[in-house]
Amino acid sequence: MDEEAAAPHRDGEEAGTPLSQRLTKLLRLVARGDEEAFGQVYDLVSPTVYGLVRRVLRDPAQSEEVAQEVLVEVWRSACRYDERRGSPQAWVMTLAHRRAVDRVRSEQAGFGREQHAAAAAEGSRPYDEVSEEVTDRMERERVRRCLETLTELQGQSVRLAFYGGYTYREVSRLLSTPLGTVKTRMRDGLIRLRDCLGVDW
Repeated sequence: MDEEAAAPHRDGEEAGTPLSQRLTKLLRLVARGDEEAFGQVYDLVSPTVYGLVRRVLRDPAQSEEVAQEVLVEVWRSACRYDERRGSPQAWVMTLAHRRAVDRVRSEQAGFGREQHAAAAAEGSRPYDEVSEEVTDRMERERVRRCLETLTELQGQSVRLAFYGGYTYREVSRLLSTPLGTVKTRMRDGLIRLRDCLGVDW
């Protein structure tokens, strides 16, 4: 094994290394199937992954389950991480947020099917109720499309702050980006969202 690959396993050597650099090295090893390196990645990111998922799902049991799914995905897809596109923390948090939102959508879809079945059994649903549901779905789709127009950093900042419930300082730490830069990108992102949605904030 070369010097770079061996580095993360040396006791104490990583103490002064920034978290982003440590995780980047470890993910390279995980991509090669290194279970010990994955154990270190797990220890470093699992509390933050669980925290983000818990903010989205609220339910502790589901949050634990989804957090484990995220970490399994990190193990399986470490080879896809590209450090040129962002920090390893941001990559992991994006996986976590996506997985948590997918769970929410799955739960909502299941609930919607139950509601539809109940409504079918009781007769047709009121027009106002159907109209409101369609309007909500269209609004969510508009927001999703507008979010896709943001830069990567703007999108990550806005999603972590507004969907994950993180503060500016927490977003700065998660993305390994200066606080001032996070505030600027978030402000610019919100301006672009406002213009895209055509609303006055």
